[in-house]
Amino acid sequence: MTEDEEVDAGWSFVLRPSSTPRIMPIITLRDITPQNWRATLGLAVHPEQQRFIADYAPIAAIVLAKAYIRPDGLVWAPYAIYADAEIVGMLALAYAPGSQDQYWVHHFFIDRSHQGHGYGRAALQSLIQKIGELHPRCRQLNLAVHPENSRAQQLYASLGFQPDGRELWGEPVYSMLIP
Repeated sequence: MTEDEEVDAGWSFVLRPSSTPRIMPIITLRDITPQNWRATLGLAVHPEQQRFIADYAPIAAIVLAKAYIRPDGLVWAPYAIYADAEIVGMLALAYAPGSQDQYWVHHFFIDRSHQGHGYGRAALQSLIQKIGELHPRCRQLNLAVHPENSRAQQLYASLGFQPDGRELWGEPVYSMLIP
């Protein structure tokens, strides 16, 4: 037995530095405020991903403009996604107050330097929890996903979103029932 091996109840295993578990930071959604809005302007995706999120950059400027203008008569609530104390992404929840099925996730993204760590999954789970707390009448959450964005489609399906046959701006709509 080498010094890297341990025995526990008849089982042996090797401890390697690369197998050290990574501690996931706490992922939270926070309102965009006068204190953090400028930081959101620096968030960006990889150039080849831009078309999946918004037609223009910075994406945060589009989200904040929509929160002000309220397209389609929906209330737009933009959120910064934080990993502990660092902004790592953003999303917007657009909704019709009092409705049960007019809740939409828009412009959801994780900054290119923070992708691949599970922050997107955790952010969507946090959003679903927040909707349950702030919008108890909500029974369905919707989003449109670019037909070529297979990674996003897989993520959404793994969280319970399913294509529902509708299209929005030429993109398939995925819906999730909220209990």
